[in-house]
Amino acid sequence: MTAEVRPLAATDLDLLAGLHRDCFPHDPWNRRALAEVLAMPGAGGWLIAEAGESALGFLLVRRAADEAEILSFGVAPAHRREGLGGRLLETALAALAAQGAARLFLEVAIDNAAARRLYERLGFLQVGRRAGYLSAPDGPRDALVLARRLGP
Repeated sequence: MTAEVRPLAATDLDLLAGLHRDCFPHDPWNRRALAEVLAMPGAGGWLIAEAGESALGFLLVRRAADEAEILSFGVAPAHRREGLGGRLLETALAALAAQGAARLFLEVAIDNAAARRLYERLGFLQVGRRAGYLSAPDGPRDALVLARRLGP
């Protein structure tokens, strides 16, 4: 499989909505919600796709001044643990640093061990905790707030 990481385009909304639904079936963002997110000032993202436009993963961010935050990030369930999330995140880290962002923030479910390992490996540190912040089928979940410095 040859997958390419590329910036999201307006023409990707249907593909992105389907992928978001696959990644987050309990709380998917539809095409309209994703269009609204991407229309926010400083918003953008990346898609990782195979030739033929089979979407494998995505990462949505918003940048304001010298800080950025990950709004949503997911890899298709059938393609997890293949290094695609790391590729997306490394692309975002480099691009955001080149745009002048000094720090990147994100929230992760406290029980999402795989994501937490990825973030730790890439230098993210816990800077906070939000009780009951994330929705899940079995009730609210705490989220850890993580941050990473970008650039030198």
